[in-house]
Amino acid sequence: MVYAVCGAGKTELVFEVINYALHNKQKVGFAVPRRDVVIELANRFKNTFKEAKVISLYGGNTKEIDGEIICLTTHQLYRYSSFFDLLILDEIDAFPFYKNEVLEALFKRSIKGNFIKMSATPDKKTLDDFKKEGYDVVTLFIRYHNKPIPVPVVKVRFWIFKYLFLIAKLKKFIKENKPCLIFVPTIEESENLYCFLNIFAKGGYFVNSKIKNRSKIIEDFRNNKYKYLVTTAILERGVTLKNLQVIIFNADNSIYNENSLIQISGRVGRKIGYESGEVIFIVQKNTKFIKTAISTIREANKHLQGLL
Repeated sequence: MVYAVCGAGKTELVFEVINYALHNKQKVGFAVPRRDVVIELANRFKNTFKEAKVISLYGGNTKEIDGEIICLTTHQLYRYSSFFDLLILDEIDAFPFYKNEVLEALFKRSIKGNFIKMSATPDKKTLDDFKKEGYDVVTLFIRYHNKPIPVPVVKVRFWIFKYLFLIAKLKKFIKENKPCLIFVPTIEESENLYCFLNIFAKGGYFVNSKIKNRSKIIEDFRNNKYKYLVTTAILERGVTLKNLQVIIFNADNSIYNENSLIQISGRVGRKIGYESGEVIFIVQKNTKFIKTAISTIREANKHLQGLL
């Protein structure tokens, strides 16, 4: 188990063991719960392991199922039995893998050799069970660039005032040429809020799980075609962009728990040269999950203070 904070570089931490496996002609799998992350990871592996055959496998993209590095969603593990010499599973606490006995069974069934599980936000029971079974837990509470994780700021605003604050903040980010992700709780709200914001702040778009070409939208955002994206939780994990700012609109919604708030906050400050940034929770009331998430991030930053 690799238990490391958001932005610590979990993927890079396993590069050497992947390289070792490839050198020994072994099959490597890298599984994550969501297809959008599979696509991004496959591109990263292709750029890193240029001599290896890297394939991506997810619903709607299943023509090729064999390669030296197979990036796949956890659902696609059903295709493999005692197959992987090394199987790495990231985001073990993410939907739909978390607490899914069927997917856990598929994971175990597909392993021939060794496995690594990774998360920035594993729960206590998961860690305790892992230790009880005699497995190793490696912890890393410092980002690879040795800079603190940006701590979210809570802004309590009511009714129309939360929209006015959002517009003002977004215009500021656009003026400063800082890309921004605006997270909202639901698919419907992603489109509605974008339509509203587009009246006052041009140059953005929206994305959610129902949009078929969302991979292109996300790529266009990376390439600065859009100044901001209104998004659901599909971009909660696995996204690394330079100079990114994050706003969670209605962060007090019941859909957001401590882990999701930490994961979303962890999108900011991941790149060298852009280690800081703003994380803003726009709410009508503070919640225990918000308080706990902020407290957890501050505790993680204390490890950096101790190192320095």
